[in-house]
Amino acid sequence: MFSPRLATGITLLVVVVSALLFLPNRWWNVLLIPVLAGASWEWSRLAHHTAGVRWVFCALVPGSAIALWLGAGPETAAILLAISCAFWFFIVPAWLVAHRRVQSGVALTLTGWIVLVPAWFALGRLQVQPAQLLALLAIVWLADTGAYAAGRAWGKHKLAATISPGKTWEGVAGAAFAVAVYYAILSHAVPEWGWWANRRGMVLFAGVTFLSIMGDLFESWMKRQAGAKDSGTLLPGHGGILDRVDSMTSSMPFAAAFLLYMN
Repeated sequence: MFSPRLATGITLLVVVVSALLFLPNRWWNVLLIPVLAGASWEWSRLAHHTAGVRWVFCALVPGSAIALWLGAGPETAAILLAISCAFWFFIVPAWLVAHRRVQSGVALTLTGWIVLVPAWFALGRLQVQPAQLLALLAIVWLADTGAYAAGRAWGKHKLAATISPGKTWEGVAGAAFAVAVYYAILSHAVPEWGWWANRRGMVLFAGVTFLSIMGDLFESWMKRQAGAKDSGTLLPGHGGILDRVDSMTSSMPFAAAFLLYMN
């Protein structure tokens, strides 16, 4: 139904933006832990883990994330983000093009860890500069909105018909257009924000847009393989946590790696 979806969306937006802007970084990270645990549970469900494995996985993912948060040095953080970028830029596109079904529980468990932990880590690190993180998340939200609007209005050519029949190349064009307009407006509104200026900013915005689409497609592939319509039922009208954060899991580790290490 539209009304629960709208109400849930507005509530989530207000809560996330308020917490992002006003919580100290430590408490922002703490707030994300139950979100990570919930996403872990949903991933474990899609991976068809047994009950025992599911509880172990849902303890391992937040536990390892907290350990990294408390003890990871710059080198460890860089390696973690590099692994995530390699996964999303190279492994996932090849995976989707090949339409490869993965039956191995070990492979799905490792994949879930790579999908979830670097994203949590990246969101935690980026929130040190709240306005910067909000601007980055706006890329993801605008890309999703632009893709939806353009796909509904003009979508004819399927992007990945066997994975997500509703997604089209016209939607991709709409996402790119929305982000390009956002970049142009932002460059005039806050020219003093040098972290995304000139070609560097174009690469950052293009990379986040591309990866947000990859994250959406990959979660659709996981749901199709699992025979599930949504990752969960926690969010009325929206499905589960993974349904809402799929584009962030793929794009935010790249944004963090780009801004923290690619100077």
